Amino acid sequence: MWQPATERLQHFQTMLKTKLNVLTLRKEPLPTVIFHEPEAIELCTTTPLMKTRTHSGCKVTYLGKVSTTGMQFLSGCTEKPVIELWKKHTLAREDVFPANALLEIRPFQVWLHHLDLKGEATVHMDTFQVARIAYCTADHNVSPNIFAWVYREINDDLSYQMDCHAVECESKLEAKKLAHAMMEAFKKTFHSMKSDGRIHRNSSSEEVSQELESDDG
Repeated sequence: MWQPATERLQHFQTMLKTKLNVLTLRKEPLPTVIFHEPEAIELCTTTPLMKTRTHSGCKVTYLGKVSTTGMQFLSGCTEKPVIELWKKHTLAREDVFPANALLEIRPFQVWLHHLDLKGEATVHMDTFQVARIAYCTADHNVSPNIFAWVYREINDDLSYQMDCHAVECESKLEAKKLAHAMMEAFKKTFHSMKSDGRIHRNSSSEEVSQELESDDG
């Protein structure tokens, strides 16, 4: 049916308004905006401040190490090396030894953190693998406060030597605690090596006790 131009224009305008109204009503929801509290801004000087590292462990005086011979380590085997280390330190001793290290016994490693003159841990640290510790004891005639262990040190040419390390603790009780902590570390290391197949599954902790023996008195 033919319509005049004005009627067709009015009809087109009506349809356009209807579509615009529909589009206006079907607005998409605005995205949710979550506001966070502004983070604190830390201002520092051109020289960054060094944070003091904290370590758990027992404060000790490291007496040093000395090579020892033999492969069978029984009760009293560390007495002679400990006396040698003790004498070296008593020559330069005034009243008491200041603590110069932190001894931290972990499940698979023993960490010896060296302290500076302020008694704070330095970056220098000696690491001992528990699986290579052959013997440890806190029973010494020269001093009940000494804890010692025999360690198999592997050289660059793959040869090895047995070294006796010793530390002086603040008390006899602290030395005993270190001996018990070392035994617990050995047990965890032994069970881990056994589960990994590095130790024969039929082996018992008693059969492998020669790898680490403890005599805490």
